[in-house]
Amino acid sequence: MENTQGLGDNKSRILSIDIMRGLTLFLMLFVNDLYEPGVPKWMVHTQAAEDSMGLADWVFPGFLFMVGLSIPFAFLSRKKKGESDAKITIHILLRTISLLIIGVFMVNVSRLNPEISGINRNVWVILMYLCVFLIWNGYTNNPKYKFLVKGLKLLGIAGLIVLALIFKSGTVENPGWMSTSWWGILGLIGWGYLAASLTYLWSKGKVWIIALAWLGFSGLNILAQFNSLSFLSFLNPFVGVIINGNVPSIVLFGLLNGALLLRYKSDFGYLLKIMIPLGIAVLFMGFFLRNWFIISKILGTPSWAMLCNGISVLVFCALFYVMDVRGFTKWASIFKPAGQNSLTTYLAPDILYYLMWGLGLNILIYKQPDNAFIAVAGSVLWALAMIVFASLLARISIRLKL
Repeated sequence: MENTQGLGDNKSRILSIDIMRGLTLFLMLFVNDLYEPGVPKWMVHTQAAEDSMGLADWVFPGFLFMVGLSIPFAFLSRKKKGESDAKITIHILLRTISLLIIGVFMVNVSRLNPEISGINRNVWVILMYLCVFLIWNGYTNNPKYKFLVKGLKLLGIAGLIVLALIFKSGTVENPGWMSTSWWGILGLIGWGYLAASLTYLWSKGKVWIIALAWLGFSGLNILAQFNSLSFLSFLNPFVGVIINGNVPSIVLFGLLNGALLLRYKSDFGYLLKIMIPLGIAVLFMGFFLRNWFIISKILGTPSWAMLCNGISVLVFCALFYVMDVRGFTKWASIFKPAGQNSLTTYLAPDILYYLMWGLGLNILIYKQPDNAFIAVAGSVLWALAMIVFASLLARISIRLKL
């Protein structure tokens, strides 16, 4: 079925949003599972000081871009339900705090010292994820189960508190506790989401204000790379991600495109005439900034952010044209559940990893250092299986919802 008349009114769902979000999640699962000694270099992360980027260096910013692009549509949905700005602000803050909490727990897994904590690392992690699902699962709204749902959430909260209290890092002589560190993947998403959501709320969706905010965070990223913001270093343990500007600039660029998409989606020809040149211009900005900053994900350079933004918007435009304009959708249906259940899809595989490691199960036999084809094909199948796994969990009402 083809649709050459545009997308119609605001009730039309833009399928390419779910598909690209699902595609980036699939690629995140894929690159996270890759056994690096056995796969081509262009698939994995480059080193911090290396002026380059591989597929793995685009995947996360690709997802950040989609976080921003989705915000205008999420806000529109809430406004249609009659939610006030105050209620939306509370939702933004609670969602951000939830992402930061989960991110901090995840980033501390490698720091846990089992000997002085008195608990096996695999057991601690599995219990942590169990608590996360107990707290943030999308439970039924049936009043019949109201007290059961509250009880499960309280059990999860109590569990996280206990796990945090018994956590010890370092050594017996010099023990430490949990640290925010770099906040973890979900923590970075949380900070970027906070910056973009508040920008959209306060700007009332005005494109020019969003564009200025994006340029502002990009400017912060440049200043941070020049060490011009060192006088704010005392704030880094708390809001360093915001001050650095890198992650927020990526999410804000997604927000900018989301605002354009919401405004012009019924005139796809005009929309693409804006977004495609914008993507190309940002790519050129990335290569221009390379004169001062190497392309490095680990260092969070502005050249890397701009290149990733350019790639993201051009990939989205291609998907938008193929799926929402031309109507060719069946080929990508496998990615849709992942796009609609992104957090569950991202976290569920970790539970299986730690279960396998804890039980000593050598199931992932495709991780072969001397056979790239088997290593890559195995990770592709693993990523696809995890998408199906998350979809099955959703069918039995196990679905994280922040």
